[in-house]
Amino acid sequence: MIGYTTVGTNNLPAALAFYDGLFAAVGIGRLIDFGARGVAWGVAWDKPCFAVLTPYDGQVATVGNGSMVALVFTDMEMVKQLHAKALALGGQDEGAPRLREGNFFAGYFRDLNGNKLCAYTFIRT
Repeated sequence: MIGYTTVGTNNLPAALAFYDGLFAAVGIGRLIDFGARGVAWGVAWDKPCFAVLTPYDGQVATVGNGSMVALVFTDMEMVKQLHAKALALGGQDEGAPRLREGNFFAGYFRDLNGNKLCAYTFIRT
């Protein structure tokens, strides 16, 4: 049902460096270049993508309290790898990767603009 998600930035060059490095760590590349507005990354055109953009209205980008983007991966190692890469790129830890409820394995972090993201997988038994 979700086609794409976006988070805002007030420093596009820093955001692009963060997300290029973050997604490259798990083999995800750019899908769409919006020029001076931002970029979208994804695995395929028929799958949801993630974008970072400067706000369309020209106002300051802000973090939504209670807002979060969750990124699904195929295994625990990819979740750990993405979380570690986010921190290495200057992101803030919001919860180390671990088994949480039931078979839900997740790690949480914030990007350079304070946007909260989750990397997760379900452990199949």
